[in-house]
Amino acid sequence: MSKTVPTEPVHDLDPEDEKLITLARSSRARNSAAQGAAVRDVTRRTYVATTVDLPSLRLSAVRAAVAAAASSGAEGLQAVAVVGGPEDETELSAEDLAAVRDMGASVVLLASPDGTLRRVSRS
Repeated sequence: MSKTVPTEPVHDLDPEDEKLITLARSSRARNSAAQGAAVRDVTRRTYVATTVDLPSLRLSAVRAAVAAAASSGAEGLQAVAVVGGPEDETELSAEDLAAVRDMGASVVLLASPDGTLRRVSRS
């Protein structure tokens, strides 16, 4: 996941990638969570999650969405979108990146809460 694309508005994205950002934004807003994430599997099904911050369980939105996909039988992922988080964040955490790589996602989209892209990585 090495190619960096300059910040661009969501409407310049592939419609399927734009859908992921919209799903992640909606989930984040609905739950008033720090982050929202959406993933698309190889059969084009989508899974959405937000940050889990319980006393006994803490998961990033990415790991929660990957877990939802994996526990639903997804055999791999095509793309991941993450909305929210620190404004200067342009990379996934090492743990999130490992989960994404485990499932083979080739596109990672990082967006601000308003949907503006901060980074697109493709492998």
